[in-house]
Amino acid sequence: MKLFTNKAICVLALTVAFLFTTEITAQVTLPATSQEAEVTQRVGITDITIHYNRPAQRGRTIWGGLVQYGFNDLGFGTSKSAPWRAGADYNTTIEFTHDVKLEGQDVKAGKYALFFAPNEDGSVVLVLSSNTTSWGSFYYDEAEDVLRATVQSRDVEQSRELLTYEFNTVAPTSTTATLHWGKKEIPFKIDVAVTDIVMAGIENDLRNPKGFQQSTWDQAAGYAFASGNMEKALEWTNTSIEGQFFSKENFANLLLKGRILMQQGKKDEAVTSFEKAASYATNNQTFGLVNQLIAAGEKDIALSIAKTNLKNNDGAWPSNYILTRAYSSKGDFKNALKSAEASLAVAPGGFKNRLNGEIEKLKKGEDIN
Repeated sequence: MKLFTNKAICVLALTVAFLFTTEITAQVTLPATSQEAEVTQRVGITDITIHYNRPAQRGRTIWGGLVQYGFNDLGFGTSKSAPWRAGADYNTTIEFTHDVKLEGQDVKAGKYALFFAPNEDGSVVLVLSSNTTSWGSFYYDEAEDVLRATVQSRDVEQSRELLTYEFNTVAPTSTTATLHWGKKEIPFKIDVAVTDIVMAGIENDLRNPKGFQQSTWDQAAGYAFASGNMEKALEWTNTSIEGQFFSKENFANLLLKGRILMQQGKKDEAVTSFEKAASYATNNQTFGLVNQLIAAGEKDIALSIAKTNLKNNDGAWPSNYILTRAYSSKGDFKNALKSAEASLAVAPGGFKNRLNGEIEKLKKGEDIN
């Protein structure tokens, strides 16, 4: 008995072939004509990432040709006034891990589609959109705009065959991202409030398990001091010194407290902290402390600490040299010279030439600080 007619067999074969072909199409990964690329720049602790596909020029006219000027009806999709997709294939995207300013405008942390609408006069309308998953800009909707800014393109002599994004300029709190293609580049500046972001992160770290370690408070206080926030620096270094189960006085936190207080104009309190720091200081640490006191004009305190340090370390290097600098700061060149000569006997070989030069200065009555 014949189960299938020839016609039925053909239909069945075509159906299987279609399904098999569809399955292969769904499973096979093929390279894109305009290959994907991604570039990331960190500013402070903020990552800025541009993800895009890279079309090639291949002898074609780019600006005013492949890339039409202005906003256009592309003849497909729903948009009647679409910008250029700023790349190929899927939306070009730009992502920020923290809030930033782009061309002076506030942008919240997150991922955005990046579009450009270049004009014949060289100006370019930059658009950030909340829709990041569309194919090109065929379905671009102005209602989804997060930001629009006008930037200026630049003509260049060296042509780029492949569309390329680069972060050409990087500063401590900003970067400039630039699109290069053909003989034109489109730069746009991104500013990051690095100190505010880091300080906010520190505040959070101090509340989580990291805050149960003294070293976290020391690092926090050090960053706050370096960034000029003396109020927070003092608060955090005081926590390192006392009041918590991990708190403990040491040379580093007492020295930092002294430096903070000095910046706040609380000279007497600063000197008290410096003196207490000296009681925990090693010979080498005392060298830095005495130099700071000399620079702050606290020459008597510097001399007193230097003398005590010399006794505690039995003349070991660099205790006599520390005393030399303290005597010199007060204009007592006679005692400074004695200390320098005593120091010369135990100075490291690489330091002897410098010390001999300073001895000559002391003989002439010149301060070596």
